[in-house]
Amino acid sequence: MNTFKKNVREILRYPSAIIGSVVILILIGVAIYAVIAIPYQKAITLWRGGEDVWYRNPKYAAPEWIDWLSTKKQPRSFYINSTTGKMDKVVTPNGDGTTGINITYTFNYTADYFPQEMSLYFTDKFDQKQPFVTIDWLTPDGRKLRIDNFAVDTQQTFRFSQDMNLVNSLGGTNPMEALFTGIDSKNVVKGTYKVVVTGITFEPNSDISAEFVLHGTVFGLAGTDHMRRDLMVALLWGVPIALIFGLAAALGTSVLTMIIAAFGAWYGGWLDELIQRITEVNLVLPFLSILIMIGTFYSRSIWVILGATIALSIFTGAIKGYRAIFLQVRESMYIEAARAYGASDMRIVFQYLIPRMIPLLIPGLVSSVPSFVFLEASLAVLGLGDPVLPTWGKIIDDAWANGALYKGYYYWILEPAVLLMLTGLAFALLGFALDRIFNPRLRGM
Repeated sequence: MNTFKKNVREILRYPSAIIGSVVILILIGVAIYAVIAIPYQKAITLWRGGEDVWYRNPKYAAPEWIDWLSTKKQPRSFYINSTTGKMDKVVTPNGDGTTGINITYTFNYTADYFPQEMSLYFTDKFDQKQPFVTIDWLTPDGRKLRIDNFAVDTQQTFRFSQDMNLVNSLGGTNPMEALFTGIDSKNVVKGTYKVVVTGITFEPNSDISAEFVLHGTVFGLAGTDHMRRDLMVALLWGVPIALIFGLAAALGTSVLTMIIAAFGAWYGGWLDELIQRITEVNLVLPFLSILIMIGTFYSRSIWVILGATIALSIFTGAIKGYRAIFLQVRESMYIEAARAYGASDMRIVFQYLIPRMIPLLIPGLVSSVPSFVFLEASLAVLGLGDPVLPTWGKIIDDAWANGALYKGYYYWILEPAVLLMLTGLAFALLGFALDRIFNPRLRGM
């Protein structure tokens, strides 16, 4: 306990260690929150759902906080449904067996730019005769524009920008621009707009329900991608995946390397020769190429890649460094004393040899975490990441495949890249500080 307190006091002497520790604790807290707030199956469903799940989100929308960097306001997405009572819906039975349904939604538009798109999602109930609807658009300057009229099916989507009748009636102008500008102005007209859906049903118990969705140019804290997915899902879930992969690979590699080196140094003979020959062969093997081959021909599961990473990282140059130190420790007086009182070989290895190496193990373990975190992201960028999990590398891969930099969607790449660099920097700062604490030769540096 006293040793632990002493080490903590030593860590607090280094500002870099404090900063690194705080960032790592924040990452651990975010990882716990992500797993609790978005359970695994929900995260997978959201990330693989595409437009069927995220139909209310805009495509290629930047984060909402970019409004802080500009004096002009970007339009934000919203949706409203007639079944929730937030849209005015009036049902009027007619004497001839038909029923008139009037659905009105009023909203105040205050943005300085045009929205991406507007859509109406109809959900209707009828037996044989389809209901008929008319859509009107009322502007703040008193104009009333006929959008379209048509018979609606059980489920039908009307997208304003994709309706050729509307485009032709507006003279070929983009509907999002024509509907939000005045008669003699090309600027956005701010104020109160109305969407009016006037419908008529021809059968008893028939009904018309509508959901109005306006897609803005900004969305949420992280923005969206080409499939309307909220990038915050992958950014949050990328934290536990990066930490689990990095820590598991670093811990598994460091501990197994030390144990194997200890056995080789203690037993010597053919066992030590075998370990050294395996190490020398492994040192010349193309590590990344083997992982790419495994991901291409066998499996891209993150657990398979993790296992292969640990297996290929055990017999590295570190095993020779540990062996050299173990050979020196083996000749120590306390080892001779342990052998004299009859301690078994296993007891000497695990209670006398290996504990002496822990001060060297901890800094190296912490410092090696970023390399494994970047390895997982690199494989994902190469298209060899786990096809199921949402990770930082998958975000970068999707951004690259869809030309994010060329199209100006910098947030799409910068957000996961910054998180990767922040994670690597945090573990590096803490690892360097721990190396100074546990290595007496570096304490004065």
